[in-house]
Amino acid sequence: MGPYQPKLRDYPLTNDGMQEHRFQYHWFKKFPWLEYSEVKDSAFCFPCFLFDEIPSNNPKFVIEGFSSWKRHEGGPSSHHNKNMQSWGCLRNPIQHIDRLINAQTSQQLLENRLRLKTSIIAVKWLAKQACAFRGHDESVNSRNRGNFIELIKHSAECSKEIAQVVLENAPSYTKYTSSDIQKELLNILANKVRNKIRRELGDGKFCILVDEALDESDKEQMAIILRYVDCDGYIRECFFEVVNVMETTAVTLKKEICNVLARYDLLVENIRGQGYDGASNMRGAWNGLQALFLKDCPYAYYIHCFAHQLQLALVAASNDVPDVWLFFSALGSIVNVLTSSAKRLSELKSVWEAEIIDLIASGEVQTGTGANQIHTLQRPGATRWSSHFRSVSRLLDLFSVVHKVLGKLVECGPNNNIRGEAKGACESMISFKFVFILHLLNKVLGMSDLLCQALQVKSQDILNVVHLVSTTKKLLQRLRDNGWETFIENVVLFCEKNEIDMPDMKAHHMKGRGRSCQQNDYITVEHYYHYDIFNTVIDFQLMELNNRFTEQTLELLTLSSALNPIDAFKSFKIEDICSLAERFYPEDFTKIELQALRRQLECFEIDIHSLQEFQNITSLSELCRRLVETRKSQIYFLLDRLIRLVLTLPVSTATTERAFSAMKLIKTTHRNKMENEFLSDCMVIYIEREIADNIDSDAIVDEFSFLKNRRTQLRQ
Repeated sequence: MGPYQPKLRDYPLTNDGMQEHRFQYHWFKKFPWLEYSEVKDSAFCFPCFLFDEIPSNNPKFVIEGFSSWKRHEGGPSSHHNKNMQSWGCLRNPIQHIDRLINAQTSQQLLENRLRLKTSIIAVKWLAKQACAFRGHDESVNSRNRGNFIELIKHSAECSKEIAQVVLENAPSYTKYTSSDIQKELLNILANKVRNKIRRELGDGKFCILVDEALDESDKEQMAIILRYVDCDGYIRECFFEVVNVMETTAVTLKKEICNVLARYDLLVENIRGQGYDGASNMRGAWNGLQALFLKDCPYAYYIHCFAHQLQLALVAASNDVPDVWLFFSALGSIVNVLTSSAKRLSELKSVWEAEIIDLIASGEVQTGTGANQIHTLQRPGATRWSSHFRSVSRLLDLFSVVHKVLGKLVECGPNNNIRGEAKGACESMISFKFVFILHLLNKVLGMSDLLCQALQVKSQDILNVVHLVSTTKKLLQRLRDNGWETFIENVVLFCEKNEIDMPDMKAHHMKGRGRSCQQNDYITVEHYYHYDIFNTVIDFQLMELNNRFTEQTLELLTLSSALNPIDAFKSFKIEDICSLAERFYPEDFTKIELQALRRQLECFEIDIHSLQEFQNITSLSELCRRLVETRKSQIYFLLDRLIRLVLTLPVSTATTERAFSAMKLIKTTHRNKMENEFLSDCMVIYIEREIADNIDSDAIVDEFSFLKNRRTQLRQ
């Protein structure tokens, strides 16, 4: 209830005999007690209407109205001001009779806040550690009342002050330990984390990273990550929300994403990048998710996740080269024989441990923190990043150990099947061809793994990744052109150490099992291994990388490379940079700003060679931070804007994969009935724990008390 204050387009004119004047709408702001009658074209006093005596002491203010528009408040003791005081008391909820009756002392208020803070700390700790909140039996006589209450009890044991106000010492109606209170506190904390991310993003441009996965209860969950550049020039990839979707069609995904963005006042028009995997519902050029967003925002450029592309290249190389396919088939058999039984796996670890002890005693290996860890074999997986390299490298490390264990199984296996499998695996791994390909893939995949690890860095920028892709290609080409001699020497030394029979490299190579007279081409064994395996594997890997990472065909990346600061800004080209802003970001630069950008670039080109601060910069993200640190971003503000737009472009969806790893820790088999909102709140706090740590408990208490009327007083 309040005064009637209509906003009219034109208030009626009034003539007082000297001049015409009319009521002004802004008077409502200056005199909030005013009411206006459209019928009488007169003003009234709302507090006087409520609290004036009968008959009225101020008929002008209550019955007749006034239109002379002069000050009518009177002195401090006037009836109007007394009525204003009464109105002020009415509007103050603290003065309401129910509050006065239930008014509590300041000591009680502090105790109430301490009790709630203890619950907040417990909620925050459990969420950050991905622990369950509830227990099977939370009754007073239970030996284990669940993590939440047990944590409250632990806090009480550490502090007498807390012990006096929590659990059994708290009023029955304000214990703040119920499941509803836990969820409410968790939701407040999670929303504060999201709002902190939203404030940090501000009105800037951002990129969305999206992926889907099934949770423990077989619900399809969609993770949404926001990528942006903060005010200090750092790239941020923040987990924002996980949404349960009924289906994974592009239309459904877009609708849910837009709902989340709208909830936090994030405009689709400000999206400047999309990062997804290669699924058809995501990357489809006509009806895929990226196409739907491009219709609403033509500058939301889609980048296929580089890490997925690299994995596809590795899988293609392992499946499409016959000799490599046979190698991985044999490798899979070796892994199956040794890891399908706990007894055999334990035997493998025991032999490995004994060998490490012998090597340390002989001084062949060094000791230190984290060195000589006991590990086992790993199976290569088509969807697990770096799994092919780890599988190969671990077999190479454990080669002699694996050979020993397989030899024991051949002689002492529990049955004929195990002995037969062990014999086949043992014969495969001691063949020269197997050892040759093992070393070759360890070398080739090792080079690609450096790129794979770089792609999973959270703050990676796209130009640095393009440079790393180019470096990986050069390393592979160098290995092909100049690495054969060193490589074959290492293979020979390994064979001699492990007593593996070496073929005569100058002998005639026999294809298949045919007689020598049936061989069409006379080639030596060395020629076969050098050109038909060594070169072929490297060529196929290079071909896959070239096909999947074609920066020449992506004009956006080609023009963006002109900003790359590597090698003392060797690639810096003003024309390309201006073309980048004009052609790909016309919404972010006006024609006048494009002209100003060229002038700024001309000045910057001189600065980068004369200022020490801009020497030896190795990435675009470092350049952005250096501009902020030196306050050059205020001078070259248009260049700074363009750099931030390029840095917003996505590199990989590794952050979404990490989010799903967190989801598996939080929503487990024993917690598979978790509600969607509760899961989302837990994931936000678990993943963005740095932000959650900086949220003050007092702020949560205040918001908790504001949300609805509480039975106890939590603030003055």
